Amino acid sequence: MFERYAIFYTAPSGAFADFGAAWLGWDSAKAKTATHPEISGINIHALTATPRKYGFHATLKAPFHLAADCTEDALHQAVEIFAQTHAAVDIGPLVLTATHGFLALRPADDPCALRQLAGAIVTDIDPFRAPMTETDIARRRRSRLTPRQDQQMLDWGYPFVFEDFNFHMTLTGSLRKERPEVLLPLVSAVVSPVLPQYLRLDAITLMGQDGQGMFHQIHRVPLTGD
Repeated sequence: MFERYAIFYTAPSGAFADFGAAWLGWDSAKAKTATHPEISGINIHALTATPRKYGFHATLKAPFHLAADCTEDALHQAVEIFAQTHAAVDIGPLVLTATHGFLALRPADDPCALRQLAGAIVTDIDPFRAPMTETDIARRRRSRLTPRQDQQMLDWGYPFVFEDFNFHMTLTGSLRKERPEVLLPLVSAVVSPVLPQYLRLDAITLMGQDGQGMFHQIHRVPLTGD
């Protein structure tokens, strides 16, 4: 039993997933630490401290506590059923950006089907989510949410859903003390050789957060619907 659960996109096993695990220092598929690459002039361990616990991923259903009347097995089954009734989505190429003050890999385009899939995950899995605590709500509101985002947080446990959803695979924490124009080419040189030319979101991953705050891949489920 984990403390929290989430639905992420995680890369299939291979060079791209290996890069992400090493870059962040945590392999969520193998549930173990990974060795960072060495890049002169960059303290990768410090840069990746915030996103490390989540592993290399893109959020589809943000982390949540399990509702009191739900079980992990029932959640797992719901994810399986969702995957059987929803089709894979073509995302296309990813680009490295410093948007929103951190480095991340984002789609070059914004496929409508991707937004629809993410929205369906948010709503279909929400019955398994425990209500947010007042502490959680207050913490989220420190992010200067718009009125719509604030309502989405109250309704769905996370502000950045539906129209506010953006697919991204986070590579660093905040760059307030770093210069993105210096980091971007250095990180690009490392990720470019393993970056998929065309990404297809063909599976979703049920994740669990352990007592130390680290997320583990429970099961990566292929999207097999029509």
